[in-house]
Amino acid sequence: MKDNRIPFKRFHERNESLISQYDENYYNRQHSKGKLTARERIDFLMDNGSFREIDAFVKPLGKEDEKQYGDGVIVGYGTVNGRKVFVFAQDFNYMGGSLGVVHAQKIIKVQEMALKMGHPIIGLIDSGGARIQEGVASLAGYAGIFSQNVKSSGVIPQISVILGPAAGGAVYSPALTDFRFMTRDTSYMFVTGPEVVKEVLNEDTTFEELGGAEVHATQSGVADMIFSDEEHTLMGVKKLLSYLPSNNVEHPPVLSVEDVAPGKNEKLSLLLPDDPNKPYDVVDVIKLIVDTNSFFEIAENHAQNIVIGLARLNNQVIGVVANQPKVMAGCLDIDASKKAARFVRFCDSFNIPLLVLEDVPGFMPGISQEHNAIIMHGAKLLYAFAEATVPKITVILRKAYGGAYIVMNSKNMGGDFNFAWPTAEVAVMGPEGAIKILNRKELLNADDPEELKRRLIADYKENVANPYVADEKGYIDEVIDPSETREVIINAFALLENKVEHNPTKKHGNIPL
Repeated sequence: MKDNRIPFKRFHERNESLISQYDENYYNRQHSKGKLTARERIDFLMDNGSFREIDAFVKPLGKEDEKQYGDGVIVGYGTVNGRKVFVFAQDFNYMGGSLGVVHAQKIIKVQEMALKMGHPIIGLIDSGGARIQEGVASLAGYAGIFSQNVKSSGVIPQISVILGPAAGGAVYSPALTDFRFMTRDTSYMFVTGPEVVKEVLNEDTTFEELGGAEVHATQSGVADMIFSDEEHTLMGVKKLLSYLPSNNVEHPPVLSVEDVAPGKNEKLSLLLPDDPNKPYDVVDVIKLIVDTNSFFEIAENHAQNIVIGLARLNNQVIGVVANQPKVMAGCLDIDASKKAARFVRFCDSFNIPLLVLEDVPGFMPGISQEHNAIIMHGAKLLYAFAEATVPKITVILRKAYGGAYIVMNSKNMGGDFNFAWPTAEVAVMGPEGAIKILNRKELLNADDPEELKRRLIADYKENVANPYVADEKGYIDEVIDPSETREVIINAFALLENKVEHNPTKKHGNIPL
């Protein structure tokens, strides 16, 4: 029964005014574009009835007399699958979701609360950018949001979900967060739009070509995940959250599922081709090692020569980094190095142990790679592994050559346990390249160079590149049966459960950017 005493009458009137904003036209405007409204997005993401809105009745700067509430953004807190989170959702139906002073203050408020209370924050982005009519004040609002992004980095998970345009200054907050989701056909990110590109550079382009989800998921790497519609995008966010701790002092959530996978799997021994130059899909290897159906790949469509993702091993969350032999033979290039380095640093920030599956013939050669600073970008991955203090285990599946061997969490880079399959080849370079340098004169003067080449390659594999040489010198802890990989890794991570390692005291390192 409604209490009609004067104080409560006003309370009910205000609530009714707020609800009346979301009429049929409000929903139709978004639905006609193939998009959900800000409120529908929140309702879909959050557990039923758990969302509590904050600052619902604030009004835009200079428009205190109008009857429109909220200033184009809905902010608050609730739960996702029982986990406490903060959320903000920009409302494109009000001034194109543009960011003004009050709009920014609302976002900053929940950012500060999330950081103080140690809960993840999720931003549902649908904005045309800074509110032009508020001038520099709107730019100052963005600066406040960016500052909070940086303060929260490595302390709480920050997730950006692009569900419409993110233009101009609006793109930099997502860029500062840990993960970015996009939706095909309806979400875009760009610093300057097609009209500006045409005006300044006289280049014709479309929203999709310039900054669509497909572009950012495949070419730029800005988008970690893309989905076909908003519902699946938000379901992806829910799944990602299930792997993450709430903050940097907690550990990832542990499941209690029995029969997660067989301890021993003979299929692992059969996955690698007899010919070491033939490709295979490393995802098949990952899936046979981790718990059944637990591998959640990240940035699947970008830099496909390296695979990254979250998984569970005996119900414990781990991060996986694996070279992908079926793409560019698994070579490390600029994009792969950046992709893996950022993921390693994320896992280290949030207490997620790392499993590295190595099959890498080296860094990608070429003028383009060198001129675009493969040296600096490759060093990012090196830096990330060396800096990480979480448990780190490497399994060399096949090739581990040269600088790429070092970078992929080698023993002397700080790998806690380094294992190898009998198929592993550990050396400065591959057999063919090595004998061309080491035995150049013999090959030039040989009566039968091809026969000599075969013998030299066999000798090199036997005495230099096989895993037993590295094992005997202590660079590998153990050569293991592939079928026992899961058991070995589970035991090794259990031993590392109480690992304590501290980097030297400093303000921060200077990662090679």
